[in-house]
Amino acid sequence: VQLQACGGGLVQAGGSLRLSCAVSEGTFSSYTVAWFRQAPGKGREFVAAWSRNNNRPYYDDSVKGRFTISRDRPKNTQTLQMNSAKPEDTAVYYCAAGRPVLSAIGDPRMYFSWGQGTLVTVSS
Repeated sequence: VQLQACGGGLVQAGGSLRLSCAVSEGTFSSYTVAWFRQAPGKGREFVAAWSRNNNRPYYDDSVKGRFTISRDRPKNTQTLQMNSAKPEDTAVYYCAAGRPVLSAIGDPRMYFSWGQGTLVTVSS
């Protein structure tokens, strides 16, 4: 499974940014694909995921209502639309594939394949 994230950049607080994760053929059928982020000096934290178990999106409370995850199956791409960005959203964002149970969908240890990160900087 291969994943490649892109779309990071600099955005002002309150602005929007769209991240994309290109995945190899067949990934969506077999794996949950999630977004994680890691801010300087902090651990990797869950942002959002599209579950292969029930074909639904899941969000961390910190981004719920602001971020939206979507998929374009023909293009093998998963997108994270970031709206109402906040300075605390500043981090390197990663997409990852795995087979977590729903109760562990936010656990990075459940994901075995990671793309390279893309940096998002939100200025205040």
